Amino acid sequence: MKYKLVIFDWDGTLMDSVARIVSCMEDTAQELQLPIPSQSAVRNIIGLSLYKALPLLFDGLTEQDIERLLLTYRRHYLELNTTPTPLFAGAKNIIKGLHDDGYQLAVATGKQRAGLDIALAESALGPYFHALRGADQALSKPDPLMLSQILEELQLKPTEAVMVGDSSYDLAMAQAIGMDRIGVTYGVHSAPILQEFSPRALVDDIRQLPTFL
Repeated sequence: MKYKLVIFDWDGTLMDSVARIVSCMEDTAQELQLPIPSQSAVRNIIGLSLYKALPLLFDGLTEQDIERLLLTYRRHYLELNTTPTPLFAGAKNIIKGLHDDGYQLAVATGKQRAGLDIALAESALGPYFHALRGADQALSKPDPLMLSQILEELQLKPTEAVMVGDSSYDLAMAQAIGMDRIGVTYGVHSAPILQEFSPRALVDDIRQLPTFL
């Protein structure tokens, strides 16, 4: 076993939630009478904390504007929007299998912790993870603080873990602390973008992951 710990991003890596994120951002902009950002622009900020992402989508925001956007977006995502957010095919079996094989598992996500907890409960995957970090518990990706926190909590070194994610932000934060990284190409960023961060591997299907562990 090369690694003791496998750290996963959530949106776009384990859960197919990109369409819902895009739809909620469009609905938020429409409700607040702001210019509706393009789908490609929204996809490109997925993985960042919302507090960091919103100024990239909307110009001239004040702190008050950001807070209003955050509240409106969360209401749409958690209460109003009905776009399905299934786990990717095979994701549940991969998580269960890695857990049963003795790996420690963690999540490092751009979601708020409350949103992650809801997703873990709905997917019934919560019991399989040993450590969790949401965007409101650390600095936003690509800062590696959330990875450092997870390693400290589980008393492991960067070389004993691997980060699995679909965005440049995921791979960049792992690279920053000398942690191996594996990119998944079915999420928000394409293979050429992910390749810039020297991943150990790129996979087109989460079910290919064990091959590289």
